[in-house]
Amino acid sequence: MTRPSAVRILLALALAGAFCLPFFAQDKHTITILMLDGKTGRPITPTNLLVRIDHLNAVHNDWLTINDDGTGLVTVPLRASFLSVQGAYESSMEIYVNCDASMEKDTSTLHWYSVPDILKTGVAMPNECYKGKYAEATHVTPKPGEFVLFVRKSSWHEVPADY
Repeated sequence: MTRPSAVRILLALALAGAFCLPFFAQDKHTITILMLDGKTGRPITPTNLLVRIDHLNAVHNDWLTINDDGTGLVTVPLRASFLSVQGAYESSMEIYVNCDASMEKDTSTLHWYSVPDILKTGVAMPNECYKGKYAEATHVTPKPGEFVLFVRKSSWHEVPADY
């Protein structure tokens, strides 16, 4: 009986890894994040996105990739139930106001969206930044797996609650 060569061992490990990879890849979901201007409905390319899950304050940018067109791809664990996203501009020093919180006293309030709903039908946050004639310009129907984020820049009198 001869001992297996190093090549055969490496080949066996590579094959075993190839068969196991699909099982490990199924433990995450990918969500596309589309950031739109709350007034015009035009896409915005953020300098960064702050991604949180399940009502926790931890930011998970290690799960995030921002494409050249400004869309973000975030890979969340299967166990994730809720998602919250904020966008940053000016080299991540300033945070956009999410339009779902723009009518609140504290515009930095985080709103949470169901990950299963995002994956099944897609979700667009309510756009409360601008009303009237802008409502039609910003109407969008998200695709399954897509989260649409409406934002505006902070005004001079808005100070984030954590300062």
